[in-house]
Amino acid sequence: MIEGFGLGLRTEHYHDMDQDGVAVDWLEIISENFMVPGGRPLDWLDRLRARYPMVMHGVSMSIGGSDPLDHAYLDDLVALADRVQPAWISDHLCWAGIDGINLHDLMPLPYTDEVLAHVAGRIGRVQDRLRRPLVIENVSTYVTYNVSDLSEPQFLAALIARSGCELLLDVNNIYVSAFNHGFDPLAYLDLLPAAAIRQVHLAGHSMMGSHIIDTHDAPIIGPVFELYAQAVRRFGAVPTMIERDDNIPPLAELLDELDQVRRHAAEGLAVREAAQ
Repeated sequence: MIEGFGLGLRTEHYHDMDQDGVAVDWLEIISENFMVPGGRPLDWLDRLRARYPMVMHGVSMSIGGSDPLDHAYLDDLVALADRVQPAWISDHLCWAGIDGINLHDLMPLPYTDEVLAHVAGRIGRVQDRLRRPLVIENVSTYVTYNVSDLSEPQFLAALIARSGCELLLDVNNIYVSAFNHGFDPLAYLDLLPAAAIRQVHLAGHSMMGSHIIDTHDAPIIGPVFELYAQAVRRFGAVPTMIERDDNIPPLAELLDELDQVRRHAAEGLAVREAAQ
């Protein structure tokens, strides 16, 4: 059982994380970084797994793609899960490649009944292979499809109901997409099934004037913290972590930022409890 506040494990912090007294409750690893036959990455993984609970987060399953599921990839994912014994395994609601070519990007889906049936079926097959629910993350988007019949949160709610998957709620991604497409992020939260939310991501982004790009290379901004507090008011205490993938600061800076996350979570919980 994982609770509290975590960080994404990055190579820059291996040595610092391997110390007593680090104020981190759990770690998230990028699955693909450790789907290797051996070497130092796995040595560090085993060492840090002895200290911290872990979850696994993938970036290339392409659960919404049209290519067949990659069974070699799933075999490697299962082998890593057997090694790590993660609390859960997550990936993104997207397609990430076509004709065997990985685009190394998380491309959005049209939200239609046909796509819903396609993705739910693929999630079912993955869950059968993993022998556990798959946790699906909402991605940042920069384009929409004219053929969509549902909003993104409606699609997520329907997907969860049909497949039994769970949700990794990326609050920064909601903020980014809401700015880019002009929708209300609080209305988005209201459409989500609270019981299915397994984890929360927080991160920084890059404001480009007319649009925002989800870059994970900067501190979390105030409005994202405020949206997170609103999510806590609606959904309660959900394990929450910071993603930082570029311009990675010293661990001490991320721990200070994680303390800010704790404070906003506490404020949201206080409001939630007062309203009950």
